[in-house]
Amino acid sequence: MTSTSILEGISSPDDLRSLTATELATLAGEIRAFLIEKVSATGGHLGPNLGVVELTIALHRVFDSPSDPIIFDTGHQAYVHKILTGRRDLFDTLRRRDGLSGYPARAESPHDWTESSHASAALSYADGLAKAFELTGKTGKTGQDGQNSRNVVAVVGDGALTGGMAWEALNNIADAEDRPLTIVVNDNGRSYSPTIGGLEHSLASMRVRPAYEKVTSRVENAVVPREIFGDLGLEYIGPVDGHDITALQDALGQARSHPGPVIVHALTRKGNGYPPAENDEDELMHSTGVIDPSTGRPVEDHSQDGSQNWTDIFAEELVRIGHRREDVVAITAAMTGPTGLARFAGEFPDRTFDVGIAEQYALTSAAGLALGGLHPVVAVYSTFLNRAFDQLLMDVGLLHLPVTLVLDRAGVTGPDGASHNGMWDLTLTGVVPGIHVAAPRDGHRLTDALHRCLAVTDGPSVVRFPKGTAPQDVPAVRSTDDYDVLHESDRTGGTDGTDGTEGTEAGQDVLVVSYGTLTDLAFAAADELERSGPRVRVVDPLWVTPVSHTLVDLVGESDLVVTVEDNGVHGGAGQMLHRAVTGADISTPVRYLGIAQRFLDHGTRSEVLADVGLDEESVRRQVAGWAAVSVETVDDDR
Repeated sequence: MTSTSILEGISSPDDLRSLTATELATLAGEIRAFLIEKVSATGGHLGPNLGVVELTIALHRVFDSPSDPIIFDTGHQAYVHKILTGRRDLFDTLRRRDGLSGYPARAESPHDWTESSHASAALSYADGLAKAFELTGKTGKTGQDGQNSRNVVAVVGDGALTGGMAWEALNNIADAEDRPLTIVVNDNGRSYSPTIGGLEHSLASMRVRPAYEKVTSRVENAVVPREIFGDLGLEYIGPVDGHDITALQDALGQARSHPGPVIVHALTRKGNGYPPAENDEDELMHSTGVIDPSTGRPVEDHSQDGSQNWTDIFAEELVRIGHRREDVVAITAAMTGPTGLARFAGEFPDRTFDVGIAEQYALTSAAGLALGGLHPVVAVYSTFLNRAFDQLLMDVGLLHLPVTLVLDRAGVTGPDGASHNGMWDLTLTGVVPGIHVAAPRDGHRLTDALHRCLAVTDGPSVVRFPKGTAPQDVPAVRSTDDYDVLHESDRTGGTDGTDGTEGTEAGQDVLVVSYGTLTDLAFAAADELERSGPRVRVVDPLWVTPVSHTLVDLVGESDLVVTVEDNGVHGGAGQMLHRAVTGADISTPVRYLGIAQRFLDHGTRSEVLADVGLDEESVRRQVAGWAAVSVETVDDDR
């Protein structure tokens, strides 16, 4: 930005209100240039925010944030909102440790009323806020235009209306005709990729009405019930050009003056104003890593050693399976590309179902497919499985149906923050009777786990893996039917040349059970334990659950067990093993290395893991403490 830029003079929404139409247009261009520059350097949700520049400017000129709450659905559309509410200078730290969150964050600003990072929730938040203001008498205020009404605004876009929770909220919102609530439908026809379903067809028909030109000019007499929303009793304004600040202000102004709930239908273009995004037909640069801003191409990461991305490994193997098994079908929730199903969809379009942002529907429709003799593969991010737990338990598990869940972004994801860490899936899936859950340690074991899951015919199965590049294959020194042995001490003494008598009990056997991708930490734990004398074995179970009898027997032969996982320790893999051991009347103490029961701030994956003690230095320090004391039984709550 130059020293004379309009953007540099904007530190709060109040600074927008004195700008002329020409200055506002200039400001929009400066914000786009700023977004391209900053997000290219940090990575983030570029395309969605390029599409809401004018819309966000208009919102902050018409409404009085933070007194009028503005809630974004989903929250990745809130970058411009952050810029206009005093956080422009923090964008160099976007999604970095101790820096600016990639989503609204209540700790950052009073302008952020929610975290709103999972889709389809904003309308429920907004309805609750509007009711609270009414019940507490906080609806009256003198706004910047003299009106005595406090409005709540929900900006719903990027496919969020395909989620059923949004329609549950609309049903309730429509029941209060005199409670002011403005619902902005940011209609860019996309989520990650093009929005699907009957709702999209209805919105598309609205976009091409003859009234469109009239409405986008000045929105004259536009408050009318319109089909899909009108049937609920909601007033409707639009469609309006989402890149025309004047037209947007007129539409939003009418909505603000209306005594009840109003829909403002704004047509926007995801990636608007940045050719590399506009030309990205698949995702319009929905989310990027670090890119060259002049080309939009990823900056080469020279730390990569040629290993494949976890998602790509899954994608390629599923296509191979699809050619051999016609009963295998695939389902995703508005994330065909990000979950790796795009290749399968290209090969087998009739066997691929993108259901929109509707994880609950995805699971139960998968149950129906399984009832019909097919084997569905449901590919979602781990964090989004949280939304469909009841369907997994009651619609799939209770019926013992062969549905395979593929959970991408399991464990700590890093820059996306607390809402996107997949640190609960083992806890949730582990309570489903009869489920099989695999946590492969490398790419080779991922393909093996996928085949094993697809061989399960009497209940659901799960394979989970983290975000990013798969590590080099970790070979087993030997294997059994139930686990791989990754390391064994010399059974005559420690690997450091000791006779196995220092520190802990002479001849002690310690078992380290490694779940998933943290094998480097399991090896570090083994190395540190061996320094104190015990003989150590590191194993990787083929299944997290069910816990095999042979693994339980192995625990019974050991004096101490240490489990390593990137799930929460409460209800995680370690505690599942401990329960199985206790049920077999085995008293061997089990110690857990995993994620503490708290929400984790954003940062790189390695930074966040270190914060919870899952780095080599912390693991060595922890197990050294365990090795320095006598073996004793420990309870589940440490």
